[in-house]
Order: sequence, then structure tokens, then C-alpha cells
Amino acid sequence: MRKLNLLALSTAFALWGTSVQAETLPSDLAWQTNWDEETFASPNAKFGGTYRTYAQSFPQTFRTVGPDSNGAFRSWLLEASLYPLDKHPISGEWIPSLASSWAFGDDNKTVYFKLNPEAKWSDGKPVTSKDYEFMLNLMRSKDIIAPWYNDFFTTEISDIISFDEHTIAIVSAKERNRDELLEFTNLTPRPAHFYGKPKVDKNGDGVEDKFVRKYNFKPEPVTGPYYVDKIKKGKSITFKHVGTDWWGYSNKYYQNRYNVEKIRIKVIRDADIALKHFEKGNLDSFNVRRPDLWHDKAKGELYDNGYIHKAWAFNQAPVGAGGLWINSAKPMLDDLNVRKGIRHAIDFETMIQKVLRGDFVRKPNGMGFGHGDYDNTDIKAPEFDPDKAAQYFEAAGFTTVGSDGIRTNDEGQKLSFSITYSKQSDTPRIAVLREQAKQAGLDLQMNLVDGSSAFKFVLEKKHELSFHNMGTADIPGYWQYFHSDNANKPQTNHFTNYATPELDEMIMQFKNEFDIDKKKALSRDIQKVIDDAAVIVPGYMVPYAREAYWRWIELPEKLATKKTGYLFHDWGFKQSYGTFWLNSEVKKETKKAMDKGTVFEPVTIVDETYKL
Repeated sequence: MRKLNLLALSTAFALWGTSVQAETLPSDLAWQTNWDEETFASPNAKFGGTYRTYAQSFPQTFRTVGPDSNGAFRSWLLEASLYPLDKHPISGEWIPSLASSWAFGDDNKTVYFKLNPEAKWSDGKPVTSKDYEFMLNLMRSKDIIAPWYNDFFTTEISDIISFDEHTIAIVSAKERNRDELLEFTNLTPRPAHFYGKPKVDKNGDGVEDKFVRKYNFKPEPVTGPYYVDKIKKGKSITFKHVGTDWWGYSNKYYQNRYNVEKIRIKVIRDADIALKHFEKGNLDSFNVRRPDLWHDKAKGELYDNGYIHKAWAFNQAPVGAGGLWINSAKPMLDDLNVRKGIRHAIDFETMIQKVLRGDFVRKPNGMGFGHGDYDNTDIKAPEFDPDKAAQYFEAAGFTTVGSDGIRTNDEGQKLSFSITYSKQSDTPRIAVLREQAKQAGLDLQMNLVDGSSAFKFVLEKKHELSFHNMGTADIPGYWQYFHSDNANKPQTNHFTNYATPELDEMIMQFKNEFDIDKKKALSRDIQKVIDDAAVIVPGYMVPYAREAYWRWIELPEKLATKKTGYLFHDWGFKQSYGTFWLNSEVKKETKKAMDKGTVFEPVTIVDETYKL
């Protein structure tokens, strides 16, 4: 990171203590913006009210980097701040967000951004290029104890250059094609004023040496409309809207969005108990993506009388890696034959049909779906085949079948592994996998660990098998999941601990490749190597958003966009796009009708616009 040294220049002017001159910015830049995409929020939206939802666990930290930060609540915190650019959720084109315009350098490395001069942090302080300088220092600092970020902001980002208060350049460490270059340089700032001058800074990097402990429960200001307002540890978290004068509303793509004044997230550790809270009117909506909820539980008098509505909207959002991650560093799981056997002993198809009513769809590839030509479409999910699984297990030495039907080897080791998972609602799903696996002589133990603690357990590589999925960008990533730099290390996403020099080389080639076609081919080759290693059993994907909600919540005429993951703020801000609103008059009307026994027409909406 550097500031331009302009002492030798003849005409300089001062901006917040940094001397800059207009001529330092290349004069031939072709600045671009995009105000041509359609808006997708409703002009009928009303501002106000408190949206009430829930989470099954309280976060272990309010940091978004460092130990324990990669839990379920992290998306709320990350999505509370804006990137310089956003991608339109229907067209997929880049649109202005924190930045009003952008330009490319001629080196295939540099992207210039003009930050919106009206942009402010939620505490009222202006967003400036100084916040980007601090961000780079922070992410490179060893004090944050975040190896992935240390690596990315050192090996992938070479510099951030400040030209004036609102003009910056973010420089990639290597040449990239333009679309990928935007993906890599589209970075959020961090509020330098919030962190201030560190009391202890032995490293001299401008970051507090006790950063992890000091900021564990101190949420930072954000650039988006909602900031953490109240924390009742272990009980609830409340976000508050900056107000109708939020600077972002000058951007047409944010108008009529983020309409509620407050968001209260109550900790309710059991989803079935949360459903009871919802039907008592203590929560405003309830995610009924689960088939048993939609088909069996989201029904009855409240629904028949029209007090609670239901909506089902399909999407085409990319899906991340996951299913059943196999930790190859654990005893017996380092044997390829055992892993191949496990893949054919896992019956996701029966789980989907019996427990999930056929609503979910089997993921073909353990590394995800929906990335276009980056995906290897020749890869198919392994079929459940107990006989084939048994052949692999026998090849691994598990030739004896005990009276309980479970295989053992000559050393007396039992073919038994535990599956770590985080939600009670997943228990019936894991139970099906367990029962079906017995047909191949495989014993699966069910290890339910509460919410964020489960992910910590997996990050520390204590698991044998882990049942979870990860998010994704439009371009899949491999370094964090499969490079040896992250294997057998705590607090990394290398859940399988599988790595080879050959795979390392392919991953680095993928990271460094400029040619888009070659990069896509490398991605497909990497996915083939990972599939051959049999370290992920592809799980399922859910190509829709599905909710039950009290009739005082209102949605646009077009329920969802192509990328809408949730209709409401269930797990963060971004995937819902904040297009819903609360109608206080309808709430009063509904409460009054319930008291008097007045009923409305039942409402179930199904939007198949983006059905695959």
C-alpha cells in the first residue's frame, strides 16, 4: 500500500494530510458506470417498523476476520457493508454501489474507483481512501490471525493507491482478464477512525497487537443501511437503520429497498420452537425451505384464515462446495478405497425423496454448481451402490462383517466414522444416511454440535465427516479448500486436508492464469482431480426461496430476482435484496380480525420465473 509521493511536483493541494495532485491520476482513463439496468424494488414500499426473526445460535465474535469469525452470523456482518460495485441480480451486469464509477488501467492489473463522495459510515464519518489504506494494513497483519486473508491481500493484491479523498486504485498482484479483475479488486474498506491508533503495535503495522481479543464483541461501523445497535449476549441482536437519509438512497438501485427501521434477531436454538414463536406472532416470517415445514407444518387455521401467507420463488443462484466433507487426515480416511467406498455408501437420493419430499436437487459436483464453463459437467454424483461400496471397503482390508452388519479389518478396526452437523432439523436427514450406509457395512455416528460451535469444531479439523455447504462467488475458489498451505491447520477452510504437489501446482496455475478459456479449463481439471480423490460426497442444492409470513409483510409484484436466496432477512441482507416492507395498518387490521374471528382469503404464491 502506498500514497503517492508528490513532493517534487509543482502544484499540490492538501487533502486530509496527504499531498496529491490531479495529474498523478492517468489522464486517459475511460471512466464507466451503469445506470441502465432495471430496478427490482417496489415504489409502493413503506419505511418503518421492526422486522423480527431468529438465529439458532449466538455468534462467538462480531469480528469478520480471525478466530471463530467464520460462523453463520458472519453473513449479517459482512453484508452490512457495501462493495464498490455490485452485480445486478437479474442481468448480472456490474452496477455502482460504494463507488459511482470505475476504470481499468492498461496493465491488466489496476482498477480505479471513484468513491461516492456522499458515502458515510453508520456513525456519520465520511468514507475516504484512508479507509482503504487501513483495510490493506489490517488484512496483511499477523495480529488478526487469519492466514487466508493474510495470503490473499499479500499474494493477490499488491497495492492500494490513494489519489485523493475519493479516488483510489486497487492493484492486483498479477494480470487478470477484466471480469475477474473486478471480482478480485471489488473490496470493502474498513473504518480507520473506529480502530484508531493502536495502543500496542510491536509489529508497526498500524493494527492493535491484541486485535482479536479487543474487538471480539465490538461491531464496527458499516457503509450499508443497517448497523448493530443492541446486543443482549446469548439472547438477541438488533440492527438499526441509519435512517431515510441514508446516503445510499441516492443510488437508484437502492431506492425502495431496506425498508424496515429495525431488525431484531432473537436466539432460538430449536427451529420447531421458533415456528411456535412465529405462529404466536412473535416473529414476522419463518423460512419454510425445509419440505416438512412447507408441506406439513406451515398449515392450519392461521394459514386457512389468511393471517399467514406462503410464498415459493425459484432462483438460479450459484451453489458452493459441500455435502459430506471427508477429513483425509483421520485414521482410515487416508485410504482412497475407504473414501470411494463411503461415496457409494451414502444415499443422498433416498434422503431427498423420503425426508425432503423431492423438493431439493442432488448436487452433481462436490465443488458446486452454476459457475458456467468453470464447472466440469462430466462429473456426476456417485450413485448409492452398497455392493460397489463393499468392494472398495474390502480392497481397503475391511473384509469381516460382524453380527451387527458392520465391517472390520484384520486389526480389529471397525468401519465407523462420525458425521458432524450443526442443526437438530438435519437429524432425520443424517439418520437416513446412517441406516442406508449399514447396507455396505459402514457405521455412521451422528455428532450434533450446536451452531457456531460446530463450525469451530470443523475449522479445528476435529471432524471425521462434516455435513455442511459453503457459499460461492461466480468464479469458484480452490486455494482455501485444497492447497497444502492450509492443510492440517486450524481456522482454515481446508476441511478435507487432502493436498498433493500436483494439485498445488494446478491451483496456483488457476490463480495466476490470465486467459479466461485456459482458466476455465484448469478449473474443470482441478474439479476432476478433487472428484477422483473422493474427499467430498456431493450433497444437495435448494434452487428456491420459500417463506411463510404474516400478511402485514408485503412483497413486490415480482417476488424475487434471479439471485434471490431469501425473501426476507433470514441469514443476512444481500440474498433477500431487502425488497419487502412492513405495513403497520395491515398489522392492526390483522390483529383486530383475529380478535373478532374475521377471516381473509388464504394466500399461497408460487413464482416459477427462474425455475431451472
